[in-house]
Amino acid sequence: MAGWYDPSQLVRTGIQVVVSTAFARNADRRLTDAICTGDYRAFDYSTVPDGGAGAPRREIVVDYVADTGDGWNSTYAVAYWVSRPKLELVDPAGKAHQTRRGDVLVFGGDEVYPAASAERYEQRLVAPYRTALERTDPPHPALFALPGNHDWYDNLVAFSQRFVAREWLGGWQTRQERSYFAIKLPHGWWLVGSDVQLESEIDQRQVDFFSTVARKIGPDDRIILCTAEPHWVYEHEIRHRRKYERSAKNLQFLEEHVFGRRIRVFLSGDLHHYRRYALPDGSMHKITAGGGGAFLHPTHGMREGPLAGGFEPRATYPKRSESQLLALGNLLFPVINRRFGLLTAILSVLVYLNLAQTLAGWRPGSGVPLWKAVALAIPMTPGAVLTILGVLGGFLAFTDTSARWYRIVGGTTHGAVQLLLPILTACGFRAATAGWQEPPPWFSLAVPPLVQFLSGWIGGSIAMGLYLLISLNVFGRHRNEAFSSLRCPDFKNFLRLRIDEAGELTIYPIGIRRVPRDDEWSPVPGATEQDPKLHPREGGRWTPPHLIEEPFVVARGKRSG
Repeated sequence: MAGWYDPSQLVRTGIQVVVSTAFARNADRRLTDAICTGDYRAFDYSTVPDGGAGAPRREIVVDYVADTGDGWNSTYAVAYWVSRPKLELVDPAGKAHQTRRGDVLVFGGDEVYPAASAERYEQRLVAPYRTALERTDPPHPALFALPGNHDWYDNLVAFSQRFVAREWLGGWQTRQERSYFAIKLPHGWWLVGSDVQLESEIDQRQVDFFSTVARKIGPDDRIILCTAEPHWVYEHEIRHRRKYERSAKNLQFLEEHVFGRRIRVFLSGDLHHYRRYALPDGSMHKITAGGGGAFLHPTHGMREGPLAGGFEPRATYPKRSESQLLALGNLLFPVINRRFGLLTAILSVLVYLNLAQTLAGWRPGSGVPLWKAVALAIPMTPGAVLTILGVLGGFLAFTDTSARWYRIVGGTTHGAVQLLLPILTACGFRAATAGWQEPPPWFSLAVPPLVQFLSGWIGGSIAMGLYLLISLNVFGRHRNEAFSSLRCPDFKNFLRLRIDEAGELTIYPIGIRRVPRDDEWSPVPGATEQDPKLHPREGGRWTPPHLIEEPFVVARGKRSG
């Protein structure tokens, strides 16, 4: 899994976010692709074969996977079970359900982490899926992909090379020519994928395309809308309302002005867990399923209750209680994120260097307590003042910014702790060695900084872990930061959607509680191009895929609007 707290990764990610935001405002890749591709139409999967004048399809299966391309084990586990021709799944009631591989595979956003590049796509996404299924026989399953914010970090260059060039990804053939698409499915169903660039507006070319598609959608047809972010969840979070106001307007525009409220299923990733809301009559569902391979996100620390419009919570995965227990893993922050300690170690040494003269000049019989001498020296030391202001500013910036009070209180408290730890270490070491005979010069030059470095590495990491744990489990803050630190590969999920001969849409939410680890994959002897090259080893601690909840049918209901 990506090491989000590695110092080098923190720097690279920060630079990529700044650069991508600047390019996104001045060079919209969606417009360039639209100009280059010219006419762009909806894809027709309502007949057999696709695009021909064949007979209507009697049924179709669509697989939905979002937030992939992080750790190998988690990404390959999902790819392995998505690619199997047949998959038997047991629901919570113990009933077995037979499913088959999708005719269409949809990637719902954030196909690679931590940021897009041709090399990362190849290593973190293409390689796992090619290992699971290298080739297929006609009719080949199709692949469509939406970009998420991590795909946009290079202004969609690598995404376009991978998904808009009609290339193969293992046994799946890419079909789209832009970063958005529309697919006509059997029995009056449509699947639409919209690209909202880094929380920007929907570009005019995309609006024109969807408006053209909407004119071909019948008044009784129904739509599955895929977006890269679950705006309905973020809007439900009061503290995120302002941040996602623009994205919500885009969603509302599509729903009300383009598709005329014919949307029956909203699908999204971005949050790396499973959560479903639905209307009481089951006619409309809003589903977050971002468990395709990225680190797990918590299901607690979020605002509870129904969404606007009467959407009631139906299922979450993992359960809230399991999520709270997993958060305790932040107590092992120094072990899981060993390199992060380099930052707090450097901070500790820097604090010591600013106080070294005061510490060296203090004597036990001077009549002034050591802590007082240090406190009086700090305001008189420009370097110490700058260090304190810089550290407090950094932790204020790091703190969850959706509530000003928490940024001030939480950020200041956390920053103060990170500053007090090296000060107390320096004072403690000086007090402990004050009665010793005059040490040799090398001792004073090497040992105190070494003590500061080691104590800062460990103590600062522990403080960070405690801060994240308390922030999430007590105040419901830092959900992303508190779980990216855990780098948990388990509790993966994907969706299997089946439209049957009667035109009913049944959704199978598939979970993988524990994915196989490195030593739990075994080579498959004599594997062909259509066989997986690695198979879960018998006797391992991994768990087979299962149904998170019973399969549910999207009721027809009455069309609104």
